[in-house]
Amino acid sequence: MSVLLLLTVFLFAFAIQRNEARTVAEVSVSFKDESTPFVTRETVNKLLIVSNEKLAGKAKENIALSEMEKRVKAHPIIKNADVYVTMGGDIGVAIEQRKPIARLGGAISFYIDESGEVMPLSQNHSAHVPLVTGATEKDVSEVYRLVNFIRNDKFLTKHIIGIARAKNGEYTLKARKLGYTISLGKVEALEKRFSNYKAFYEKALKDKSLDKYKTIELKYDGQVVCEKK
Repeated sequence: MSVLLLLTVFLFAFAIQRNEARTVAEVSVSFKDESTPFVTRETVNKLLIVSNEKLAGKAKENIALSEMEKRVKAHPIIKNADVYVTMGGDIGVAIEQRKPIARLGGAISFYIDESGEVMPLSQNHSAHVPLVTGATEKDVSEVYRLVNFIRNDKFLTKHIIGIARAKNGEYTLKARKLGYTISLGKVEALEKRFSNYKAFYEKALKDKSLDKYKTIELKYDGQVVCEKK
């Protein structure tokens, strides 16, 4: 019985040693969302390499997975990454990118992601998100509150395509395929103001009068003030 146990332990240890000595044949990179290629597979592969040493042909025992994972996660567009060894002995990398919800345009352009954090633009892909003008990095918090409110409302998400911030902190919105601008005011009482706008929109749509207005003011409490063309 003891001889059989020793043989089993020996074979197990031998298998582990042999497996660790195997070399990596290739690196496989996968993305959680393939439709938004902000980061390329080439970029990820470069993040995995240290001192220009290619992974292909390298023994698995000499590969520090945790260190590679840290380098990939440090990329400013990557939200999460998992670096692992596949059943076949190759390196697998699963990437989750950050998700932008708005783009701020100005002297320095950048995205705001779904967590309300600044996200750099990508040279590989442009996100189809509302453009915000007139705002800077110091305005990110209030821009996020407004954009996040809009994106969580199906009507507003479909309806609002542009946002502009004035120097006094008031916002105007651009509606899709309509000839008027929406004067929102400051980022406050959003639930009430947009509820008033929806009521106005439904009535004007029914009356077929949407094309008669130049400006829709929402910043006045309890009312919608319209300026005709």
